[in-house]
Amino acid sequence: MSIRSLMKRESTLPASFDDFFKPWNDWFDGSGVLGRTLTIPAVNISETKNEYNLSFAIPGMKKDDFKIDVNGNLLTVSSEKEETTQEEDRFYTRKEFNFSSFKRSFSLPEEVLKEKIHANYEDGVLHLLLPKKEEARISTHKSIPVK
Repeated sequence: MSIRSLMKRESTLPASFDDFFKPWNDWFDGSGVLGRTLTIPAVNISETKNEYNLSFAIPGMKKDDFKIDVNGNLLTVSSEKEETTQEEDRFYTRKEFNFSSFKRSFSLPEEVLKEKIHANYEDGVLHLLLPKKEEARISTHKSIPVK
């Protein structure tokens, strides 16, 4: 028998009491810092001849939830989202807060046209398109023969 199964026991209290104590039970169940898992969105970075593409997996957001800044050669993508839910019943009122945030920063290569960076959020994925300067688009590829 595992420790987790030992910790879970049948409650003899009404379901409303379980709901009332649920936030505290979640905080201290050992699954993270106070029961919450800290998340930083995964990012895929790809490069073509003309641009860099960054794709962040961030479901459940709205496009207005994101803040994208370029300061010098530093690109920062961040979000702060706060939700409040309130449930009222004849005998109790329960109000819960949910706050989530993240911040990711990237050093931009010199060849990026910072003034033409484009962002799009669709189907839970934030896409950033970073076009390259014309000079960087010219292929500098050269094959070296082995003698």
